[in-house]
Amino acid sequence: MSTKIVVLAAGKGTRMKSAKPKVLHCLAGTQLLQHVLNNVAGLNPETVFTVIGHGAEQVVSEIGDAVTFVTQEQQLGTGHAVQQVVPNIDDADRIVIAYGDVPLTRPETFASLLACVDSNSIGLLTVHLQDPTGYGRIVRDEQGQVRCIVEEKDANDAQKAITEVNTGMLAAEGKVLKALLADLDNNNAQGEYYLTDIFAKAVTQGIAVKTVNPSAEWEVAGVNSRIQLAELERVAQANIAQSLMANGVTLADPARIDVRGTLETGSDVFIDVNCVFEGEVSLADDVVIGPNCVLKNATLGEGVVLQANTVIEDATVGAGAKVGPFARLRPGTALSEQTHVGNFVEIKNATVGTGSKVNHLSYVGDTDIGAETNIGAGTITCNYDGANKHRTVMGDKVFIGSNSSLVAPVQIGDGATVGAGSVITRDVEAEQLAITRAKQKVITGWQRPRKPAK
Repeated sequence: MSTKIVVLAAGKGTRMKSAKPKVLHCLAGTQLLQHVLNNVAGLNPETVFTVIGHGAEQVVSEIGDAVTFVTQEQQLGTGHAVQQVVPNIDDADRIVIAYGDVPLTRPETFASLLACVDSNSIGLLTVHLQDPTGYGRIVRDEQGQVRCIVEEKDANDAQKAITEVNTGMLAAEGKVLKALLADLDNNNAQGEYYLTDIFAKAVTQGIAVKTVNPSAEWEVAGVNSRIQLAELERVAQANIAQSLMANGVTLADPARIDVRGTLETGSDVFIDVNCVFEGEVSLADDVVIGPNCVLKNATLGEGVVLQANTVIEDATVGAGAKVGPFARLRPGTALSEQTHVGNFVEIKNATVGTGSKVNHLSYVGDTDIGAETNIGAGTITCNYDGANKHRTVMGDKVFIGSNSSLVAPVQIGDGATVGAGSVITRDVEAEQLAITRAKQKVITGWQRPRKPAK
């Protein structure tokens, strides 16, 4: 017996007002469909079938080959969509049906749904809503057994008062599901094959409908508009914030953090307000993140302090380093332990050795800096000649005076000093002083130009 998943993702999503298929819109940095695929992965399925239609090529391109795609050429309803997968379903399979625009259903909920399945019963995920308007109602008999699902347009007043509604997600044995799907018809106003119709048919055939409820309404909330997407984004971020705090992270305001990927954290991490984490970010113990920082694919060592408005992308920061405020670490940057990178400094594709400092208003690109080197304010590594990038190499304990330009390719030896305001175009040997500034002149009796009197 194997488990197979069917994810319905063929809809256009007209209310999204987008050329992009609805299931490819992102929630917390991940496509809606990918969220669903991640959630059902906990069932260890043999195969995941994703039924696609609108924007099929785009969906295949973005999601890749982790699933088996099945195309629904004509969108003739949810029942018709599942019928497209029937040739790939064996009688002994256990099938779970999910929706590509319902991204937050927990793996545990899917597992509970699957546990309902046997040859005499199917599982249905239902939810109780304070306002069930627009949803199909779950009609039960006097013994509490599910009899059918009644769509709102067909419901009478008593049925409309029912608060238990259908989510569309279900589980069934392959043999049972195939038989029920084969009996579907499209005798309705829309001329479509509705998956929900299988429940009434199951009851008439003596097949029990067992229901499972999610832990919260947001588990079964779908996305049909950008408004709903924004609402679910806040739910997802609140869930992430709760998880972070449970793992020992202090958040200055849990409502003002955005994680758009994965964020791994050690203990006693502090994150101030309005920080954004994208891609894969790792924070070791005792890291402190100031307000308004943006980190993408970054690794921070133990005790790192990021001050306000720091931006880091595809970079690593060693233990005990201090960065910011208003610093930018671009791709390929690697800061060693106890380094300092300060106000309005930009570093790109560079290594900075242990204890070195680049504290003020400098650009360091395509550079290797040794240990205990000090880069003065306003220093620029001139790495681009208009056609090619060139590298600057500095040794240990180098001192670069303020407002200097280092024209690559160039090497500065251990212990060398570059005087402030210099333009260095040739290598500087270890322990040497290099100065290229013009000789200072003083003109006595000079009069500054003045505006004529009015």
